Amino acid sequence: MVYLIMEDVRYPIGEYVYDEAGSVEAWKNEIKALPASLKKAVDGLADEQLDTPYRDGGWTVRQVVHHVGDSHLNMVMRVKLALTEENPTIIAYNEVEWAKLGDTKVAIKSSLNFIEALHVRIGILLDTLSEEDLSKTFVNPESGPFTIKKAISQYAWHGKHHVAHITSLRQRNNW
Repeated sequence: MVYLIMEDVRYPIGEYVYDEAGSVEAWKNEIKALPASLKKAVDGLADEQLDTPYRDGGWTVRQVVHHVGDSHLNMVMRVKLALTEENPTIIAYNEVEWAKLGDTKVAIKSSLNFIEALHVRIGILLDTLSEEDLSKTFVNPESGPFTIKKAISQYAWHGKHHVAHITSLRQRNNW
């Protein structure tokens, strides 16, 4: 997948586009690298900066960090369901409302630690997948069927997307 820096602050690396011919190994490596990239992106930010929205009307940096943990937890659950059930329908969640809950207002250290531990498990799981496993599916009631391969692609993009929200905000504000 090729990422382009975009002027639209909502999509600093461009909108997600699935590339069937993309490299699963590259996507897996991007997912494994996310915890370190995210920690680096927020390193040294003060509470006031963490509570700054990355764009007008957008989430704060703090909410973005907590969202990544929520989202990637859902990712591993979806993959595990697809591996153990026949084309399961997953439960969609309202990420906008989740970002308003009380646990998104606390220090980011808990989510950074959670993301790091979760990604150790995700990395191990992804490394055990066979070619057959990559074609197993789950159904998202809001967006339709996904193969595990497509989910890996999307979550690789997702992590980079949110890290770019933070790093582009830092660049714009000279932090």
